[in-house]
Amino acid sequence: MENRLLDTGNIEEIMALVGLAIEVLGGVVIVLGIILATIRYVTRHDNKPGLNIYLRYKVDIGRSLLLGLEILLAADIIETLAFELSFRSVGVLAVLIIIRTFLSWVLLLEVEGRWPWQPVESAGSANGAP
Repeated sequence: MENRLLDTGNIEEIMALVGLAIEVLGGVVIVLGIILATIRYVTRHDNKPGLNIYLRYKVDIGRSLLLGLEILLAADIIETLAFELSFRSVGVLAVLIIIRTFLSWVLLLEVEGRWPWQPVESAGSANGAP
């Protein structure tokens, strides 16, 4: 009996669907993150002293964008490996990885105020305490 599930054409179709599902997931993560951050911003708009709600809103959106970009990058890798593997497709993937990595670094700088290779400051050292 012929195993049609493992046929090359079927594997390509399955990988295309997996890549598409991961791309959709990345888009959903970004959109839901923005919606949830906006709901959080609107409901916490009570002007409590010491609470910078705009900064919290910006951080929440930045984190959802970072996570969404990582998921979209995974989808690009799967789609590139699943189909014709040529120098052109690998080159396009490399350019996408470079662009998305740069975007992730810039978003991390905006959200956390540091580059990825810089150590995370503890709360005590940020206040001047040893």
